[in-house]
Amino acid sequence: MSSLHTPDEEFHEHGAQRTLSGPALKVLIAAALAFSIYQLIVAAFHPLSSLTIRSLHVGFLLLLTFLIFPAFKSGKLTSVAWYDWLLAATGFGLSFYHWIFEADLIVRSGDPSSFDLVVGAIMIVLVFEATRRMLGWALPIVCGTFLLYGLFGQYLPAPLGHRGYGFDQIVSQLYLGTEGILGIPIMVSATYIFLFILFGAFLEHAGMIKLFNAVALGLVGQSKGGPAKVAVISSGFMGTISGSGVANVLTVGQFTIPLMKRFGYSSVFAGAVEATASMGGQIMPPVMGAVAFIMAETLNVPYVEIVKAAVIPAALYYVTAFWMVHLEAGRKGLVGLPKEQCPSPLKALKESWYLALPLAALVGMLFHGFTPMFAGLTGLALTAILILGAAVAARVSSIAFRYVFWVGLGLAAASFFEFGIYAILAVIALLVLLCLRVKGGRDTLHTIRASLIDGAKQALPVGVACAIVGVIIGVLTLTGAASSFAGFVMTVGEKSLFLSLFLTMIVCLILGMGIPTIPNYIITSSIAAPALLSLGVPLIVSHMFVFYFGIMADLTPPVALAAFAAASIAKASPMKIGIKATQIAIAGFVIPYMAVYTPALMLQGEWTVLAVVYIVGKALLAITLWGATSVGYLLLPLKTHERAFTAVAALMLVTALPLTDQIGFAMALGFGIWHLWQKRRLATA
Repeated sequence: MSSLHTPDEEFHEHGAQRTLSGPALKVLIAAALAFSIYQLIVAAFHPLSSLTIRSLHVGFLLLLTFLIFPAFKSGKLTSVAWYDWLLAATGFGLSFYHWIFEADLIVRSGDPSSFDLVVGAIMIVLVFEATRRMLGWALPIVCGTFLLYGLFGQYLPAPLGHRGYGFDQIVSQLYLGTEGILGIPIMVSATYIFLFILFGAFLEHAGMIKLFNAVALGLVGQSKGGPAKVAVISSGFMGTISGSGVANVLTVGQFTIPLMKRFGYSSVFAGAVEATASMGGQIMPPVMGAVAFIMAETLNVPYVEIVKAAVIPAALYYVTAFWMVHLEAGRKGLVGLPKEQCPSPLKALKESWYLALPLAALVGMLFHGFTPMFAGLTGLALTAILILGAAVAARVSSIAFRYVFWVGLGLAAASFFEFGIYAILAVIALLVLLCLRVKGGRDTLHTIRASLIDGAKQALPVGVACAIVGVIIGVLTLTGAASSFAGFVMTVGEKSLFLSLFLTMIVCLILGMGIPTIPNYIITSSIAAPALLSLGVPLIVSHMFVFYFGIMADLTPPVALAAFAAASIAKASPMKIGIKATQIAIAGFVIPYMAVYTPALMLQGEWTVLAVVYIVGKALLAITLWGATSVGYLLLPLKTHERAFTAVAALMLVTALPLTDQIGFAMALGFGIWHLWQKRRLATA
């Protein structure tokens, strides 16, 4: 079934995947549907204890991972090996252990039985193996190093060593309680993250990508270098519901990269633009990436506070990408799309207007204080109602009846706030029955089923990453090892805050060469963020600093997943795409530093509207100058000495030292006057 494997055969973000048929495919589909339904039941009714919910979530992750991913890339991809059936059944079966023996585990907490240790050890091994199959060797090796440190760290010299912990303490810490694999990351995965991934899958299957592309084409398709601007805007829209950069590349990029190449952009630049724009999805409100939910839970702040801190930096990120493609188009003399090839954005919205309602409802609820889980569940339910309702309404000939139908559907959806989940379930059940009766309605039900299956599948890499990083958290919590690195960062920071920030950035980029954003953030935030906080960096800003560079690691060579994904479509060198993407996304490297020195950029600290306007204006001017430096073009091509001058001016605006702003503004003004004079002189000549 196509929905259960990556459509692009040249690039697999998460290892080789099986293409099954027959009974094995039916089992896989049933397991994926059961996973999604279980998560919806948990979100709607919360029938089990928190620890049991987390444990069963891990069980479903292991079940689907061992069915979809073979042990080796060279393994048979058309059937499931007998030992994988055994591993899948073992992982899923043992996940019920916390449910069945919940009371006993509480009673003997800290003194596990031999059977407790056997179950815990098996589950730890299965989580490592599932991670290896899906995410490669890098993350298991990193987590395995922490595990070995927990077991044998007492033999290391001071200050690295610890007092020593027994095998029973390690297993108990990592699996039997809530400090390890079943800790905060997997709890967030089992609640918020899964819902939002499912929400994105529903919107994607309903045609949201088509709507985004149509609106972007209509808005900027005819402008100078329009195809690349379409890529930036469409990927930014997609980022509002996705949160996965590589997934954005493989979906939106199938349309935008060939379009850019057809209108004159090089393969490298086309791939770099798409990779850059897609990676911004993880910092693009309202959904953002999974890290944002983990951050909110870790910091114990409302999710809307994370969204608030990300709004301006995300906008600046996309302004940078848009500006870079505009200058590249000017330098190469590229034109836009013909008018007849650009659809009307108003017409596209008129035809698919209902798809925007769930996203609008989600944003409104988040900013009115509702929890992410309730907002996500409401958005998901509203999406299902709109998809089913549109299928029914399309088969009704009477326009008057359609208006009555949509009004009635709106009132029914609004009843959710008054009568709870049962009102929504009744509405959905009624719409399902109507879809069974109208012509073509069954196709819509197949869309709903495909969304549930894809949502479960897309949740696997996030969930498995959240599970295995629990090993790191568990060991750090047990041994207190995080304080050593934090102390080193603080020592450096006493002499130079910039050096502490730079050191933290390098750690993030190095870790990001082999592991995904989620474990990268969790590792570095556990170690470095507390040190940055103690150096006076605001709490959310310190965590966002780490988060940003975890994202940038997916663009930075040599291991740049987003660049490799774009290369599979652009047919160009992943290394060249990664280097060019790093150049385009320079704002992603600069903005975190600016936010540390001026927290108003993230709406943190004692900020005022005037302070925000000033720092945003300064950032925009710096972006303008850097774009000119990088591309070598503004209103005219720039000479080498002019590019050097604009680079220094941009650096002055970013550096938060006495007089640097004034110097930067003066240099920018002087260059602007000079450049306009040059343009007028050439025009006169």
